[in-house]
Amino acid sequence: MSILHVKELIHGFGDRHLFNQIEFRLLRGEHIGLVGANGSGKSTLLNLLTNELIPDGGSIEWHPGVEVGYLVQHPDFNQDETIMDYLRGAFARLYTMEKEMLRITERLSDQDGTNLEKDLERLGFIQETLEANQFYTLDASIEEVAAGLGITSLGMETKTSHLSGGQRTKLMLAKLLLSKPDVLLMDEPSNYLDDIHISWLQKYLVNYPNAFILISHDTNFMNEVVKVIHHLEHKQLTRYVGDYVAFTEAYELRKKQAYQTYLRQQKEIEKLEDYIARNKARASTAKQAKSREKKLEKIDRIEKPTNLPTPRFAFRVCREPNQEVLVAEDLKIGYEEPLLEGLNLSIKKNAKIALTGYNGIGKTTTIKSLLRLIEPLGGRVEIGSFVRPVYLEQELQIPIKDSALQYVWSQYPEMKEKDVRKQLARCGLRNEHIYQPMDTLSGGEQTKVRLCVLMMKESNFLVLDEPTNHLDIRAKQALKEALQHYKGTILLVSHELDFYEDWITETWNVEEWIR
Repeated sequence: MSILHVKELIHGFGDRHLFNQIEFRLLRGEHIGLVGANGSGKSTLLNLLTNELIPDGGSIEWHPGVEVGYLVQHPDFNQDETIMDYLRGAFARLYTMEKEMLRITERLSDQDGTNLEKDLERLGFIQETLEANQFYTLDASIEEVAAGLGITSLGMETKTSHLSGGQRTKLMLAKLLLSKPDVLLMDEPSNYLDDIHISWLQKYLVNYPNAFILISHDTNFMNEVVKVIHHLEHKQLTRYVGDYVAFTEAYELRKKQAYQTYLRQQKEIEKLEDYIARNKARASTAKQAKSREKKLEKIDRIEKPTNLPTPRFAFRVCREPNQEVLVAEDLKIGYEEPLLEGLNLSIKKNAKIALTGYNGIGKTTTIKSLLRLIEPLGGRVEIGSFVRPVYLEQELQIPIKDSALQYVWSQYPEMKEKDVRKQLARCGLRNEHIYQPMDTLSGGEQTKVRLCVLMMKESNFLVLDEPTNHLDIRAKQALKEALQHYKGTILLVSHELDFYEDWITETWNVEEWIR
């Protein structure tokens, strides 16, 4: 049974058209993976489905009564709310009914019988509803999901105001899973999860009884949990039945067939045009030429299949530093309270180091302390002579109306506009992205813009915090190749083992530093 029908959907931003009359249905219990290159409109489509955006044309029809759950981008957290209180909010209706039940029970103890029958009927209904929804074991269910996503280690009585952006995202995901809506809309849910928690979420989604639409550039994760792929490309949406591996095989075949169809049509058009050109002026063949002209006009011309631009990342290297790039002694890092202490670390020239450990353990704080962007609580950090680090932060919100071109140009005002455009194009950004306001770009497009800024800086020490978040598959591969060829030192935080395991020289597991 169809619970969603999207018909002739049209949408875009300014002169940039994302969808051209796309159409699809969502069936009850269907598990869909939504795929496409950065900027193809995946997140925009989810925002249209949740009425965050209004389409330019077409219609979105939900079956009456369908409950839709979506991770909001800017949640409103109660500053005094604990993690447990926030997660209990997934069952707010049941807790409200419990309060009503207690009020009715209190009333019944000193009631004169006026509303006795009505109260007893309501009380019975509430009790049945609470039992049917396993109300008295809700805390155990909350603990199970919180543990699965790595939230319990933060402390269930911790105030939500004390959490980082990534921790809040995990908390929102946990609440969404607990609420079990009829349709779950998820945009990169594994971005802030460790391997063990991604594995838990994977099992959860495989057994999820209701429908969901999932956006993820983690192809292994997606391959395990979806049964249908919806592919956004060239303003169109195409449905493929099967997992991600089956989709890639079918997509490659479809591309070859589309190109062959295009070539056949071009041959037919050339033959018709040649015949018309040779015979139009002759009286004896003018009638046949006119007939060919009408046939030519009726042809529905196929656009030449084009490949999307592939990013070509490359980082500029300056002079070599001394052998010791960085040394830390008796380092104590944290903010008000230490997260890690007694650290003695050394980074040698040309080392390629992966910094690993579960989320919230202090990887980002470690990086910022080593770069002296924040003051350590104790110990010292010495950066070697001639070391020129550049740093890509994990999440950098750029809520500006400047275009990508203006943003990069403001970092390098001495450059010519055509050279800035060329650099952005190298990062896989088309003209429509380059002139689009930064705050309307997708997460992957914003990451490409930030990488573009880094590419133009000379460095010999690259420090990257989860650089693959939001990047599509081709961009990830291009970044991996660029890092493999980088002739300097790298310190990388990443939760994607496939991305770095075959080129790093050593791994620092932060979990081993905890005493």
